[in-house]
Amino acid sequence: MLALFVGVPPAGAQDAPPGVIPMPKQQDTQPKKHVRHKAAVKPEAKAANTIKKTARAAAKTTKAKATAAKKTASKPAQPAAAKAVAARPKPAAIIALPKPAPPRPEAAVTPAPAVAAAPVGDALSGVTPSERLKIQAALLWSGDYTGSTGGEDAMLAAIKNYQKRNKAKVTGTLTPAERAALVAAARRHEEEFGWSVVVDPATGIRLGLPSKLVPQARDAAHGTRWSSAHGEVQVETFRYQDPSLTLAAMFEREKKEPATRQIEASALHDDDFFISGMQGLKMFSVRAKMRDGEIRGVTLLYDQMMEGIVAPVAAAMAAAFSPFPERSAPYAALAQSVEYGNGLVVSGQGHIVTDLALTQGCEVIVASGLGDADRIAADNEHGLALLRIYGPRKGAPLMLGGDTPKPGNVTLVGIPDPKEQDGSGKLTEVKARLADGSAIELRQPVPMAGFSGAAALDAQGRVLGMMEMGHAVLASVEASAPPVRLISADTIRGFLSAQHVETPTTASAAAKAAVVRIICVRK
Repeated sequence: MLALFVGVPPAGAQDAPPGVIPMPKQQDTQPKKHVRHKAAVKPEAKAANTIKKTARAAAKTTKAKATAAKKTASKPAQPAAAKAVAARPKPAAIIALPKPAPPRPEAAVTPAPAVAAAPVGDALSGVTPSERLKIQAALLWSGDYTGSTGGEDAMLAAIKNYQKRNKAKVTGTLTPAERAALVAAARRHEEEFGWSVVVDPATGIRLGLPSKLVPQARDAAHGTRWSSAHGEVQVETFRYQDPSLTLAAMFEREKKEPATRQIEASALHDDDFFISGMQGLKMFSVRAKMRDGEIRGVTLLYDQMMEGIVAPVAAAMAAAFSPFPERSAPYAALAQSVEYGNGLVVSGQGHIVTDLALTQGCEVIVASGLGDADRIAADNEHGLALLRIYGPRKGAPLMLGGDTPKPGNVTLVGIPDPKEQDGSGKLTEVKARLADGSAIELRQPVPMAGFSGAAALDAQGRVLGMMEMGHAVLASVEASAPPVRLISADTIRGFLSAQHVETPTTASAAAKAAVVRIICVRK
């Protein structure tokens, strides 16, 4: 009997599983006859009961020690315990809190003020302009290029974002391996989608274009429209300078026009807005921003069946979209039936020098106010074309400067596209800066449609040369020249000398009087 009681203790004496609150002992509900029977127990039975209690206590103590040791060693999860713990509040000491997120890499990186203000030239030291554009295109596609923050250069911030995302050392300067990886990524995107980052000359907006999806470019009412062959995908820029048009009014108008639009998401902020939804059977999104009373934006429209293809491109386009870009990019090449530019009258015999690209494929070339013109020579190396008019010569010939251009402030004088002036042909001045070499940096992002071929003047009003716009090759991020560059007066003079054109050696009139609008009419 003793062995039986020791080996099999009663269930009520067993320890509760970990985490289970032991229930209090129940009141004795046995009939009173049992109590009376208990009082009549014989001495032999009392001795047996004492032995039984002693064995039971010993077994309980032994099991409690074993359980405590087992908890300390491994603390295994027990299904029954889990159910019991779930049924009551957990003690504060064992509440399972969410695992804290690891610290952001940037928290450990505190760039010095000098680094934060470093120009893009330092961030891409030793990188050619062509490769720089490809790197920028890849950073925009990946979403790392988000614009300047806190006064930091946009490209420097993008490089840091790229390095953080790839868990590399955050320096703000790309290593040769990182540059190679980014250029390879840009090449892949270019081959798959014809991805390029360009500036729309009609609006001044920088945007990323999947030119293989939207190869056709045409003028739009307030900007430029790119589209696929049958209109399945369309990208259209717009620009408004109406002082009476507020951003809120533009926001409400875009939500209602055209009438087939059904809005699914929209947001209006102090200086920008976003709208998306359905337009008939197509999906659409509109982004716009306002600055100094001017509203610039872009609309993306595509068939629902194209969503799987367009979705990743749309994300990259949103990252690349910059209505008022801080830095220039190559200008988008447009297949225009009528294109406008500028020319400089360089002789009293009716010779005009202009941008070679403007004169290519023209059925008719017109010098506004002077008459039809013929192209009599071209310089493919320097991008120059020589025109001649044979009617009345009203233009005053230009005296070209002789000094080598030095970095500094310049003024570009030309006549923009009529659409930018409500049909007029007034001279416009654009403030810029001549950087090292021939690159011209604009002081502010302005539309440059019809401005190629304009005169570049120094602070004293002397002619430094002619301005040329660099167009991006469709479906390519390659760029052989800066977005805006100077063709020096010395280069122009050498070209004219080779064509036996004599130029004035003294100024006969103000340089601005020698600027004339050139119109190219194509099929």
